[in-house]
This record gives sequence, C-alpha cells and structure tokens, in this order.
Amino acid sequence: MAHDGIVLTPSERTAWLRLIRTDNVGPQTFRQMVRREGSAEAALAALPGLLKRLGTAARIPSMAEAEDEIAGTERLGARLVGSSEPDYPPLLRHIAGAPPLVTIAGGYELDWQRSVAIVGARNASTAGQKFAQMLAVDLGAAGYCVVSGLARGIDTAAHKAALRTGTVAVLAGGLNHIYPDENIGLAHQIVENGGALLTEMPLGWAPRARDFPRRNRLVSGLSLGTVVVEAAKRSGSLITARLALEQNREVFAVPGSPLDPRAEGGNALIQQGAKLITGAADIIETLREADPSRGSLLEPDWSTEGEPLDSAPPSNDERTRLIEALSLTPIPVDDVIKSTGIAISRVQTLLLELDLEGRVEWSSGQLVALRP
Repeated sequence: MAHDGIVLTPSERTAWLRLIRTDNVGPQTFRQMVRREGSAEAALAALPGLLKRLGTAARIPSMAEAEDEIAGTERLGARLVGSSEPDYPPLLRHIAGAPPLVTIAGGYELDWQRSVAIVGARNASTAGQKFAQMLAVDLGAAGYCVVSGLARGIDTAAHKAALRTGTVAVLAGGLNHIYPDENIGLAHQIVENGGALLTEMPLGWAPRARDFPRRNRLVSGLSLGTVVVEAAKRSGSLITARLALEQNREVFAVPGSPLDPRAEGGNALIQQGAKLITGAADIIETLREADPSRGSLLEPDWSTEGEPLDSAPPSNDERTRLIEALSLTPIPVDDVIKSTGIAISRVQTLLLELDLEGRVEWSSGQLVALRP
C-alpha cells in the first residue's frame, strides 16, 4: 500500500473510490487487489476479467458516479481522505481492515493522535449522562479529543460536553444521512466548533442495523482507549469494547449498581479485566504509555510482500479444499493455510475470489468465515 503522507491525485482518488464502492470489495479485498495489481487503476482494469472468470456480477461504479460523490462531498464542505494521505486519522491506520477511504467534515485543527472514545447506553440514566459529561470535560481540558457515535444517551452527552475542546462523531450512514434525526443540529455544532464528522459509508447511504457494528470498529479504532459508561449485557457499547481489545487499545469501564441492568455490561467488562475508573484522571494516567503502533495490525501477517504471485489460477481442487476448511465460525487465515497446505499466494487469490462472489466475510482483519 502507499505510505503515509502521499496525497492522491484526482484520478487516483476517483479510482480508489470506484474500487472500494464496488460490490463485495471491502478493505481487505481492496488492499489485496491494489497490492496484486500495483494500483487502484490497474485493479479496476483487471476486475471485469476476474469477475467474468468467476461468473459473478459485481457492480463497479462508473467514473461519473465516483466524480458525483466527490463533488457532492465537497459541496457539503467535506473531503474524501485516502489511507495513504497525511490527514488520514493516524490511529485508524493501525487497525485491521482500516477503510481505504473515509469522508471527513471539519476537524482540521484536531489532535487525532490523542483521542478517547466514550460510549454507552442510548437509554442512559441521568447520572450516567452526567458522568459522561464530566469525563468529556476533564479529558478535553487535558488535551484529549472525545470520539463517539452520535447516538442518543451517553454518546450525545459526551459530544455536547466536548464541543469546545474537540469531538469526533462517527456516522453509520453517509454524511447526508445523520442518525438519529434529533442530533442533526448537534452534528452541525460539532463541525462549527472545530470537531469532525467521519464515515466510511457512501454519500446518500441510509444506515441499516448491520452498519452500526461496522461504525463501532471506527469509534474504537480512532481512539487510544474506549470508556464504557453504561451498557446492558448485550449492547453495541460492548461490541465497541471488544473491538478496542482486538485493536490493542485500552478499555475502561465505569462501575454501577448490580441492581441496574444498564450497569451489567460495564461491571462484566471490569470482571474480565477492563480498568475500573472513577474519573478522567484514571484514564489519563493509563494512556500516558499508550502507543497503538506497537501492536500495529496494518497488514495481515500472512501477506505475500515480496513473494511472486502465481500466474496460474488456483485449481478447483484447491478451491474445494479451502471452502471445506472454512465454516460460519471466523478462523485465522493462518489456520486455513496450515490445514489446507495451499501456498499463501494461492490462498490469497482464492479468498479474494470468494470475497468478490460475496461468499466470505472478514472480522478484525485476520479472521475469515463463510457467509450464512
């Protein structure tokens, strides 16, 4: 992949956008194709032939559609930023499956290197919201940017309290589909006060239920640590905490009464080893040592950097063996390589093909599963 600090030319940006907006091309497949073909332009040129050989029809957006999205984004005062570019959020680069392109509105003066996520229940208690506000104010005063998901409850309280010091709202839909409606005004305030809105979704995309966990990996990925203020046992906040752990980030939880179902999630996290906090000082103390690059997941460790790619397509036998090695339960690609005995570069090609056919899905970069 391109290295930090390389600004995309207009034609490269259009090619990146067309490739990542192609059906079934996620961050993993985007990276594999660019590495394999040498550039997004070359990957786009190779894609129709590959799809034809696979007998699958994935829609590739036209040049005009990509240019329309770029122009529409600019009309909203926002920009599409590639992962190779200097203003791509640096902490996000270190997560597996980092989005190749993100849309950002505002945030020019933010310190993206020092940010903390505050997440929690949508139906938060008054005490929970007050505590989230206290944390946000104190973290902001200490120079930290507050990241959250613009949801009702804890997210809203954290964003509002951090307006003056800087906050980032990560959206589950396109930039012109802010959810929930009652936070559209807050979204505008965030940008007007120097904060940012960020999304990986296309312009015009209305968020669906499955887009929220995707958004949560960006909330944790943009942050040195994630604080869970109030969360039920099965909640989006706990997904964010789990993703933060997978990304080698710190997880903090606020303890609550065992009688309050909204405290169940946070208390369970503390039992599992999350740091119990009673104020921002506990977070600041821990984050002094935080360095996400130490656990960098920039590229899967099974990547074939420098290994010659087989020009012959994998055989049907290899394809069958690979599919038999997969199940609905996500497993590390390393295990697939070991159990099948197929060469790494051919496993890559097969997974790329299965991904384009919409037959596999990735979680946290290294794990792959068959789609139900």
